Order: sequence, then structure tokens, then C-alpha cells
Amino acid sequence: MEASLDMENYFDDLSKKTGIAYGVAKNARVKGLDPVEDVEIPLAQNMAERVEGLISVVAPQIIGKGIANRIMELEKKFGKLNWRVAFSIALDVAEEKFCKFKDRKEAIEVGIRVGFAYVTSGVVSSPLEGFLSIEIKKTRNGEDYFSLNYAGPVRSAGGTAAAVSVLLADFLRVKLGFSKYDATEEEVRRAVTELYDYHERVTNLQYLPSEEEIDFFVRNIPVQID
Repeated sequence: MEASLDMENYFDDLSKKTGIAYGVAKNARVKGLDPVEDVEIPLAQNMAERVEGLISVVAPQIIGKGIANRIMELEKKFGKLNWRVAFSIALDVAEEKFCKFKDRKEAIEVGIRVGFAYVTSGVVSSPLEGFLSIEIKKTRNGEDYFSLNYAGPVRSAGGTAAAVSVLLADFLRVKLGFSKYDATEEEVRRAVTELYDYHERVTNLQYLPSEEEIDFFVRNIPVQID
């Protein structure tokens, strides 16, 4: 749908004044009174560029390598805000189709972050500060599996998007040939204890699973959540 002439003029005015503000900020930074001599916040014209700009905070090598264009291509195929866009771009990044990373682990982490950022529209800190990292651990049979490290800021994503980040990790696990997490009896019992302790001693959970439910999902979840 096309915007009215007044609306187009409004956005043009916003763009011009933003450019002026950035120019003033850059001139001020050049004086060397700030920690860095350039304005760190990249401008984004759309959500695809927001996603790229956000994740570039921890992976600057992705800037200008085609991720934003690929996201827009996937949106034409699947539709905007479709989860398939997130899963597809996460796999492309993890397979180093746009740029190289220091190792496979970093490539997978950045892939998860990019997919997670897409699901959260590139506007919250969860892909940076909520999802922290993955660890490659060994199953009892000596095969590699994913352990996902999360922190409190993941809450800014909301429950659904936070859960999708786990699905993204499992999707990459399957596509890249990693094994499933196989919880030990001690880990199963620990999950039960920690959830009930949190519910009774910290704050009530919106839904407290039964011990049988906790036992079931810890035994069957294909990635470890740490």
C-alpha cells in the first residue's frame, strides 16, 4: 500500500533531520572527548537491517555481507514475520554463507542470534544478553550435543520468542548433524527440585508442571537449557 504525499514528506523530513543529527554527533565525536570517535548506532531502513545491525554488536563481520538482503528475499517467499524466515536465515548464517567465523561454535551462536533477532523484530536485547552462548558437550556415548546458556534479559523476548530460540538451536542441531542431549538421572531430579524451589521460594510460576511432566520434558528435550 502506497503512503500519501503528506506521509512521504513526513518520512523524508525525518530522514533528513536524522542525517543532520548524525552529522552533528560525528563532528562532536571527532574531537576525541568520547571513548570512540564515531557514532556507534547504525541506521536501519527496515527490520532486516535492524536485525543485521543488532547482531553486529557481537559479530561485526556480518555487516554488509548480504544478510539483510537475504532476509528480504525470504520474506517475499514466506511472508513477513514468518518463523520460516528466522529458521532459514539462522541456517544460512551458521553454514557461513555470508562470512566466516573463528570456529563452528561461533557460527552456530551467531546463526541462533540472527534468527532470534528476527523473531523479536530486532528491537529487544534478548538475542545479545538473554541468549549468551552455546557449549558443545558430550553425551554419555561421547557424541556432541548443544547446551544453551541463557540469562535474565531473555525475558524481554516474551515466552513464545524465547521458546522459539530453543527451537532454532534444535533446528541447527539437526541440520548440522549434532546428537540429542541425554539427561542423567541426577539432572532430571535437579530440574524438578529447582523448578519447585523457584516456585515456592522466589515467585509463583504462571504454570507449575507436575513432577511427572518435568521428568518427561527433561528426558526428551533434545538440547540442554542451562
